[in-house]
Amino acid sequence: MAALEKITVLGAGNVGGSLAQRLAEMDLAKEVVLLDIIDGLPQGKALDIQESAPIIGFSTKVTGSLSLEAIRGSDLVIETAGLARKPGMSRSDLLTKNADILRGHAVAVKSFAPNSVVLVVTNPVDVMTYWFRRVSGLPPARVFGESGTLDTARFRTFVAMELGVAPRDVTSFVLGTHGDTMVPVLSLSSVSGVPLTRLLSADKLAAIVKRTQQGGGEIVNLLKTGSAFYAPSASQAELARAVGRDEKRVLPVTAHLQGEYGLTDLCFGVPALVGRAGVEKILEVDLTPTERAAFDASVKAVREDLQVLAALPV
Repeated sequence: MAALEKITVLGAGNVGGSLAQRLAEMDLAKEVVLLDIIDGLPQGKALDIQESAPIIGFSTKVTGSLSLEAIRGSDLVIETAGLARKPGMSRSDLLTKNADILRGHAVAVKSFAPNSVVLVVTNPVDVMTYWFRRVSGLPPARVFGESGTLDTARFRTFVAMELGVAPRDVTSFVLGTHGDTMVPVLSLSSVSGVPLTRLLSADKLAAIVKRTQQGGGEIVNLLKTGSAFYAPSASQAELARAVGRDEKRVLPVTAHLQGEYGLTDLCFGVPALVGRAGVEKILEVDLTPTERAAFDASVKAVREDLQVLAALPV
């Protein structure tokens, strides 16, 4: 399938900048626009990436901008902007502040790129995906979030490290919210078809699940002055490629549920078929009673966060 005409990455921080580089090197679109509010940041990073083209060999045009009008005509918009939670900031404060940032972006997408597919990265991603779709008014299939894709990659990594196998041979799904209540589905996890429950003890699996749930925090604690961006941007690039090349990938994403899993009016991490139209189908998988209980607890956590946004103006 032909490359996309244009991808816009909102936010030129570590995640947005590294993502723009990955997208350019994939030659996924004729143009990648990096957008931020800090003068010089998106322009400088875009020029730096562009200057690597003769070495890497990509043909994508990379530009930086401060104007939301730069979204105009985008086929794919990736929302990475937002604040990280800081000491003394409540979860409610974080939700409200990031909702304010995304409100302006969602309005701009509605005005300048109403036919685009939107991938939301900003945390808490389940809530921000719901909010972006609500404000933009775009069809549910065309607004989805990156959560389980990253969490699944972390889970697969930890399993591969424990077993000494190739990470790509580990298959799994991590469902639910992108947070402490995420649900690695052990009943659907395997190594080249061999069930994971036959390869690792219950104690080992429990430890890997816990490490996955705390994966982002582990990196924050190690870095001390930042958070993860290499694996997140790789996860986002995988999703962008699924859209741009219409790959029909089955990936865990934050999708808008409309009856699936018995849930409505909720954006939540589930397996989905991802292609040029966005989330083209949500797949319902069988969960064990224990997994379903954890899934329901994760749903409850997301609904509690949504209550914070209920009173905010759209």
